[in-house]
Amino acid sequence: MSNSVYEQYETVIGLEVHVQLATHSKAFCADDASFGGEPNTHVSAISLGHPGTLPRLNKQQAAYAVRLGLALGCRIDPASAFDRKNYFYADLPKGYQITQDRRPICVGGALPIKLGETWKEIRLHHIHMEEDAGKSIHDQDPRYSFIDLNRAGVPLLEVVTEPELRSAEEVDAFMSGMQQLVRYLGICDGNMEEGSMRCDCNVSVRRRGNTRLGERCEIKNLNSMRYARRAIAYEVKRQIDLIEAGGKVAQETLHFDPDTGVTSPLRSKEDAHDYRYFPEPDLPPVLLDEAFLSEQQNALPALPWRLYGQFRNEYQLTDYDAGLLIEDRDVAAYFQDFCAHTPHKKAAANLIINKILPWRRETDAEITNFPLALSSLAAFLQLIDEGKVSNAIAYQRLLPALMENPGKAPLALAQELELIQTADTGLLGELADQVLAANPDKVAAYKKGKTGLMGFFMGEMMRLSKGQADPKTTTALLADKLKV
Repeated sequence: MSNSVYEQYETVIGLEVHVQLATHSKAFCADDASFGGEPNTHVSAISLGHPGTLPRLNKQQAAYAVRLGLALGCRIDPASAFDRKNYFYADLPKGYQITQDRRPICVGGALPIKLGETWKEIRLHHIHMEEDAGKSIHDQDPRYSFIDLNRAGVPLLEVVTEPELRSAEEVDAFMSGMQQLVRYLGICDGNMEEGSMRCDCNVSVRRRGNTRLGERCEIKNLNSMRYARRAIAYEVKRQIDLIEAGGKVAQETLHFDPDTGVTSPLRSKEDAHDYRYFPEPDLPPVLLDEAFLSEQQNALPALPWRLYGQFRNEYQLTDYDAGLLIEDRDVAAYFQDFCAHTPHKKAAANLIINKILPWRRETDAEITNFPLALSSLAAFLQLIDEGKVSNAIAYQRLLPALMENPGKAPLALAQELELIQTADTGLLGELADQVLAANPDKVAAYKKGKTGLMGFFMGEMMRLSKGQADPKTTTALLADKLKV
């Protein structure tokens, strides 16, 4: 089918993002909630669903839910409630999941996503609290599936978007933004490869200009953005091909096979009545007072999209530099602290990006453990700004020397190493005469119009002066001597 046919359709995507919370214990009991462990060792009578056992709410789960909701501008329900969602899978020991249907804890809100240099807000429908199921393992025996219930009961937040995403690229940006946010908030490690974050994609297509939503299919449990992009691309093409052939899209739940790149039906899509939701009788409503809400509000860090605006607008950084510095909360905070010590914001950003971040990757250390204090780094940048040390010499010789001698002042060490630039016209004039006398052919070529040779003469001056020649003074002096 020609590309022009596919271009007549618009993709509509809504996401259900599952965020596994970084609590010590499970959602409704004291079992260990950490990732890993030998199969079926992080369990108890409660998480195994034994008769007569009663759940109790993990307060930290509610705190993390409120924290995420406040960051996203949601309305926080001061009296949310739990429900039972009934379905029967081997990895769901109780035969139902404790979740929130009628009154989720967070309603509305939006996540700003970055698309190139522009931003788009993706509205949310709600965020609700629930528990995870266990894990079915199908690849360890040719005849049997195994069940690991360590994950059963681990606290989750489900973030449900409005159907406002229009491409796999927007889904990627949303998931990346959500991963960044939960890491900023400290509520989830965001490791998709460990299942800490995964998403279900509700995908439909419609002809451009049509405001009515098409029949949607849900692609379950995508824990890799590469898989999500491939799954969405395949599913969009499948639906358009089906419609163009005169068929109709059936509402289904789909599985994506990364080996084949194909989606396949798991079951017909359930509606709410199929789950037979009813109020959870063993848990009271979650009542949140103003003191609790204020505590969570005060726990919020500076949010990444606001930092991006500050770095771009107030500090005049490029889109690339600002985006790189907000990727990690610790890096962003370090940069902000650095800017409190120096007026040279762009130079500070360059120093972090080009020197400190590579050091962190090589050493696998925290950025705050960089051997030089921020005051020393600020003095280092000041030497460059004042022209006392050239930029090249500062980075090639002075910075490594400072890292080996972090207790020394940058100016004192630069003097000790004889790195201070000189504007002494007498000394520089003698060096210039030596350079020009040693290169008569290049002097002649320069005077015939090859002015690009000034770079060669400057390089020779820097070599003879051991990098101490002041560039501005030296350039003017050479230009005067080379006048025709």
